Amino acid sequence: MTFLFSASYKKHLEESSAGAIVLRSEDADGCRLPAIISPQPRLTWARVAALFDPEPLPDGNVHASAVIHPDARLAEGVTVGGNAVIDGGVVIGAGSVIGAGCVIGRGTKIGADCRLNPNVTLYHDVRLGDRVIVHAGAIVGADGFGFEFDGATGALVKIPQVYGVRIGNDVEIGAGTTIDRGALNDTVIGDGVKLDNQVQIGHGTEVGANTAISGCTAIAGSTKIGAYCLIGGAVGIIDNIEIADQVEITAKSLVSQSIKEKGRYSSGTGLMVSRDWKRSIVAFKKLDDLVKRVRGLESKWK
Repeated sequence: MTFLFSASYKKHLEESSAGAIVLRSEDADGCRLPAIISPQPRLTWARVAALFDPEPLPDGNVHASAVIHPDARLAEGVTVGGNAVIDGGVVIGAGSVIGAGCVIGRGTKIGADCRLNPNVTLYHDVRLGDRVIVHAGAIVGADGFGFEFDGATGALVKIPQVYGVRIGNDVEIGAGTTIDRGALNDTVIGDGVKLDNQVQIGHGTEVGANTAISGCTAIAGSTKIGAYCLIGGAVGIIDNIEIADQVEITAKSLVSQSIKEKGRYSSGTGLMVSRDWKRSIVAFKKLDDLVKRVRGLESKWK
């Protein structure tokens, strides 16, 4: 089964070897394949595909090699893989899965029906809601990057990161992603947030509900991102700014100031032939002087 995402690809229907297709009613004329009609073909296809997901189902067993502190509390039906380590004061909700090699720090709380894939590390005092998926190698609750220069000793002094990380319900965290704990307040990931692989969330940052962030994006500390935002890959967002709800930021943009209104935002230059780009860079350096000259001319004409 496949789906027709855009009418511009309708011309390829005749040559498709799919057994069935999901498409909109307006695209169904002349379609000779068995079809499901849907106003949102990709969404319907995703729900059908979920019926054939080969991911192993949890068995509710605790592997003999797992190390579980006597003070930890595991609800009914929790599955724990080999060599997992679960520290004291940990609470894990019913039906959750702790993959092989995971480390769960002291006092961490995990909701029901969560899935931690192999080698996930949750530091101490992390909170996960229900139905959270964390992919392999992700680290939640490591120290935020906070240091202050001591002029007397010439050394960088570490700022203690004494707060935790709070993650809402139905969140998905990609492989290798890191979410730091806070120094002045918790780092907060809202309900329904989706983080791609290798995303960096800085200390004390807040990400609003149902925001999606693509891979290799880095967000500095104490930044507040609204709900229903779409942030492209390799975006850089500086610290201590706010981004409104329903903001879309295109790939490889640098966000260096707050965004107060919803909409689509970009920065940087588009791809060009290298020799043309080099000439343009020279021109960019002259823009400030050019603007001043234009303003001078404008003032004379006024």
